[in-house]
Amino acid sequence: MSHTALILVELGAIFVSLALLGRLAGKIGISPIPLYLVGGLFFGHGGVVEFTGLESFTRITSEIGVVLLLLLLGLEYSARELMTGLRQSWLAGLLDLVLNFTPGALTAWILGWGPVAALVMGGVTYISSSGIIAKVLSDLGRLGNRETPVILSLLVFEDLAMAVYLPVLTTVLAGFSFATGAQTVGISLLVVTLVLVIALKYGKTVSTIVDSDDQEVFLLTVLGAALLVAGVASTLQVSAAVGAFLLGIAISGSTAANATRILEPLRDLFAAMFFVVFGLNTDPATIPPVLGWAVVLAVVTTVTKVAVGWWAAKNQGIGIPGRARAGTALVARGEFSIVIAGLAVASGAVQPELAAMATAYVLLMGILGPVLTRVSEPGLRMLQGKSAVPAGDRVR
Repeated sequence: MSHTALILVELGAIFVSLALLGRLAGKIGISPIPLYLVGGLFFGHGGVVEFTGLESFTRITSEIGVVLLLLLLGLEYSARELMTGLRQSWLAGLLDLVLNFTPGALTAWILGWGPVAALVMGGVTYISSSGIIAKVLSDLGRLGNRETPVILSLLVFEDLAMAVYLPVLTTVLAGFSFATGAQTVGISLLVVTLVLVIALKYGKTVSTIVDSDDQEVFLLTVLGAALLVAGVASTLQVSAAVGAFLLGIAISGSTAANATRILEPLRDLFAAMFFVVFGLNTDPATIPPVLGWAVVLAVVTTVTKVAVGWWAAKNQGIGIPGRARAGTALVARGEFSIVIAGLAVASGAVQPELAAMATAYVLLMGILGPVLTRVSEPGLRMLQGKSAVPAGDRVR
């Protein structure tokens, strides 16, 4: 079989497998991300069926997947929403950072993986999955609930924290000096500030430039701009993912809504490949030795996320059912955790066991988060012996 034929066969088998896994995820009511990781483990190094012809193709498609994931996340927010959310959630956001970064960092340190791995694992356990959370809230019809703005504000804080964290991480992974690292972070903060100013003052102009009545032209413009910005950001040693996120913020109004609608299928396709690629590069045999630690991390960081969401919702005067919904909604980890671990593993600066730990952890949290979110209301009703959630906790 020729190399091209081999690639087509293997790629077709992966896409069909992803479709089946996606259907399974929909039937059992969980995010497909954990199952995509399992699919990657099945076809990757040490898997049941090892594919060998996809390396060059999957590498670039996984990079595009990260760019599209962050671009569409940025399209969900306007610059004003980001600033408002930051003002309202900064204290809860700091508590979230401390409580959820620390367990991952400590675990890596205890295992003797060193300070770089501690920095990586802290990020893996800190950041919630905006994609999973948004989908679950939409599926459950909770977008109009009183606690939802609290959840979104915390997610916004996490996204802004990533704009600082990712440049620091990439600098450390590359082994640059402190001066170079400080310069990189300074450039990142300057770029973030500049984009926010442009988005606040000239957001309509940016949206007008990007917009087009021709759907094909519009798609090519937005996708091309995202890849261009991501490439320039990467050249400046600012994360390509952060560059795409900032572009999404700069596009607003009906243009952002139209871009989201058009790009969602592409995002889903390339993002699925990203998760598969991470699984492909993880040897399943490395997971059992770290599974116990992954379970411990899952339990600890579930408690800490629920505590942060509960406390933040309480500060906004939301009742007990809303606090429970806010806390459990934040539990899921997914795309960003894998992005962080993927950057670290690709750099060769951390132990291979870290990839296994991150995979096992995301598998657990990607399933546990949506399940807890779904059962929080009926579970609380059962505990309280009530038949309905108080009407005051829901916006009518």
